[in-house]
Formats: sequence, C-alpha cells, structure tokens
Amino acid sequence: MLITEAWAQGAGGGGSDFLVQLFPLVLIFIVFYFLLIRPQQAKVRAQREMLAGVKRGDRVVTGGGIIGLVTKVIGDNELQVELADGVRVRIIKATITDILTRGESVRGAKDGDEDDKPMLPPPAPAPERKSLLGSLFGGGKK
Repeated sequence: MLITEAWAQGAGGGGSDFLVQLFPLVLIFIVFYFLLIRPQQAKVRAQREMLAGVKRGDRVVTGGGIIGLVTKVIGDNELQVELADGVRVRIIKATITDILTRGESVRGAKDGDEDDKPMLPPPAPAPERKSLLGSLFGGGKK
C-alpha cells in the first residue's frame, strides 16, 4: 500500500514543471532571433535593394571577383558588363556582390541604344617612362 500512495503523490503539480522546462528553449530562440536571424534578414534586404538600383555606368564586382562596368541593363535579372575595351559579357544580376562606384546617367540615351558607352571621366595620361640606363647615367631629357 505504501507504493501506490507514493505514485499518487508524484503525479500532482506537473503543469509548472513543463513551463519551467520550456522557458530555456524560448529564451534560446529569442537570443538566436536577435543575434542571427534578424541581422541576416537585414543583410538580404540591403543586397536586394542594391541589386535593384544597378544601372548603366556602375562599376561592379561579381561573385567571382571580376570587376566590370555595366554597359546595358538587359532585363530584370540580366546585365551586360564590359570587362575590358571591347570585351562584353552577359551576367546574372544576382551574381553581383558589390557596387564600387555609381556611374552618371547618360541624358537622351535609352538602355536599348547601340551607343552603350557611359559618360566617364577621361583616363589620366600615363607618366613618362625613363629607361634604367638613362636614369642611372643622367641621360634623361633636359
């Protein structure tokens, strides 16, 4: 008879134990939300806004580390990027990781025009090169 009375006493009051056991799990979820989930959502939102603002003349970096100049926005998900003089490739907009510089918009030109050159400042002239022997023996220009 003593055993049955002991079992009966242990079964009571289980409702508060469940809440005490659930509290650490809820606390862990709240910490994860504020330290991991929320900052990641903000980063994704900022990336989406950056990609929506890509336009012709922007200097961009792709996911592979290639730097290029946007020459044409082909569609919602596709761009034409100039890697070097006369070397143009089509890329997916989602592969852009960063915009280095914003280009100036070209007045009077549309995205479908054949003259896709953005208005950029002219390149600086290259410095004059001297030969090694000339600089050693003073044979430079006077």
